[in-house]
Amino acid sequence: VATSKKIEDTLGRGVRDLRISVTDRCNFRCPYCMPAEIFGERYEFLKREEILSFEEITRLTRLFVGFGVRKVRITGGEPLVRAQVTELIARLAEIDGVDDLAMTTNGFLLPRYAHELKDAGLNRLTVSMDALDEDVFSQMSGRPYGPEKVLAGIDAARDAGFSPLKINTVVQRGVNEQTILETAEHFRGTGDIVRFIEFMDVGNLNDWDLSQVVSGREIIEIIDAEYPLEPADANYQGEVASRYRYVDGQGEIGVITSVTQPFCGDCTRARLTTEGRLVTCLFATRGTDLKEPLRDGATDDELNEIIEGVWLNRRDRYSETRSSNTALEGAGTGAIREKIEMFRLGG
Repeated sequence: VATSKKIEDTLGRGVRDLRISVTDRCNFRCPYCMPAEIFGERYEFLKREEILSFEEITRLTRLFVGFGVRKVRITGGEPLVRAQVTELIARLAEIDGVDDLAMTTNGFLLPRYAHELKDAGLNRLTVSMDALDEDVFSQMSGRPYGPEKVLAGIDAARDAGFSPLKINTVVQRGVNEQTILETAEHFRGTGDIVRFIEFMDVGNLNDWDLSQVVSGREIIEIIDAEYPLEPADANYQGEVASRYRYVDGQGEIGVITSVTQPFCGDCTRARLTTEGRLVTCLFATRGTDLKEPLRDGATDDELNEIIEGVWLNRRDRYSETRSSNTALEGAGTGAIREKIEMFRLGG
């Protein structure tokens, strides 16, 4: 039974957003998330029985809605490699209280699935694409091809009625900062919104170093020099991207500055990992297992008690403490924390 009890953590933050990782598998090998040298043919991903079923995901989502969740985002890995994922979308779309159902995808399989996703009830799509340049795209996706299939996926999504699309672009110094303007130009005037993301220390595998971060301020300066920008108000409290609109009316862009200007104070996101752990921060080192009690026959009230206990004790603000403990002109993060990998957590 879903409750209708609003809860707040130790910093007064409610739970409004639920991000659900439906698979730890991906058809890309982006070096900052799932580097090919580690995730090769012999890597053992989670077995089917280890991951949450659609029934389990739907049941847990209903419980989170009872605590105030209104936005649900499906992530991975790459969510479109999960078999019959549109069936899950249809189930979640029927939950009373889910006002916004979204998905983040690398776009490669969208030519096949875009219309199906729309028909199933998905409201919004975010496509991750780090460069238009063929060589840079290949380097950042870990695959021997350019962005053509992803661009075809974006076209398919538009054709299916997803508008505006959000395009997420991770910017890494020495890799793709020279393509920032090209990416902005490509989507300028299309109605779609590029969100440039500072390179973050997610997981433990991307050899993150502060010197690789291109700050949101630098990104804005690069684009503003060619196409003047002006700040725009946030669409809602807790929006992760700082918005800027083109002065000439040709749309907007966003920057996500979780390194140089963290936004932990407004974070209302809970995360459900592929194997059913409740995690309260993208940079978390552990989570709370919901799958075991779920499969041991826990009632909704018992599951609600676990969820409420986790959230009431939540005190995460990793990005703020990382920034205060790290000289932004220097490199390194001090103490090493073993974090949950992003491909099991969702971006």
